[in-house]
Amino acid sequence: MTPEQLIIIPLLIGFLLDTLLGDPIWLPHPIRLFGNSIDFFTEKLNSGRYRRTKGAVMAIGLIAVTFSSVWWLLHFSKSVEQLYIGLAGLGVFYGLANRSLISEAYKVILALETRGLQAGREQLSYIVGRETKNLNNQQIRTAVLETLAENLSDGVIAPLFFYALGGVPAMLAYKMANTLDSMIGYKNDRFHQFGWFAARFDDLLNFVPARITALLMVVLSFSWRGLVYIFRYGRKHSSPNAGYPEAVLSGILNCRFGGPNVYHGTLVEKPYIGKHIRKITNHDFYKTCVLNFFTCLVMIGLICVAVIFFHQG
Repeated sequence: MTPEQLIIIPLLIGFLLDTLLGDPIWLPHPIRLFGNSIDFFTEKLNSGRYRRTKGAVMAIGLIAVTFSSVWWLLHFSKSVEQLYIGLAGLGVFYGLANRSLISEAYKVILALETRGLQAGREQLSYIVGRETKNLNNQQIRTAVLETLAENLSDGVIAPLFFYALGGVPAMLAYKMANTLDSMIGYKNDRFHQFGWFAARFDDLLNFVPARITALLMVVLSFSWRGLVYIFRYGRKHSSPNAGYPEAVLSGILNCRFGGPNVYHGTLVEKPYIGKHIRKITNHDFYKTCVLNFFTCLVMIGLICVAVIFFHQG
């Protein structure tokens, strides 16, 4: 096979597997291994003196081990092309979270529609960091849309971006970095020092992908308001990156995100993104899901075009 085929075919296989399977419970997933590793070392290291240093060393070590182990596995499999294609395609599948993102969001809407407010709150608690026990119907729907926008960037476009830069090793190393941030990157007493590096490094890694995500969403939706909202609201989010896709979606749907929410018992005052206060409907949810899917598809198409141009140009 040609060099470009060895890049494009695993990418398409992984995307197809993600579209068909998502993240079934019965299938072993490396993210669970990542989480267990983080838990193990956090228990050993997050105490006493030098927490900032120990947290940084742990994060760098786990990311480096992930990259190197995947690189060596794929390197030794290259002598058998079919094996390499299969392993690389599986790596892309594990690195993508497009189907599972949409599926988990749909579970919240379905629970809300069929089993009521309390069921919707409980289901939402599985996919967001904010407390959900006091949220009303509209707050739940708003949280779902915010999650779809934010995680389109760090769960879909960012992994694809790093695949384009460094293949499956870079893609899964990014997933380790993102998992570290989601587990220890909190600004609370327990992780404020230990998780500082994980949080900052994740912000750095997502800087470009978040803005690519926002631009792709604008192009696919033909939304002038979405483009305007990038500049008006993108930097108002507490995260340096999450505000960009959320701002675009707020513009596309002409609704308002953000505002105060409770995190781990503390009320956090977040600025609003958008200005039109209106009822969020199921149509908004389905429109967002379609936009997420096609944003992923276009990103994959752009990577394929770039690979062909680079190798044949």
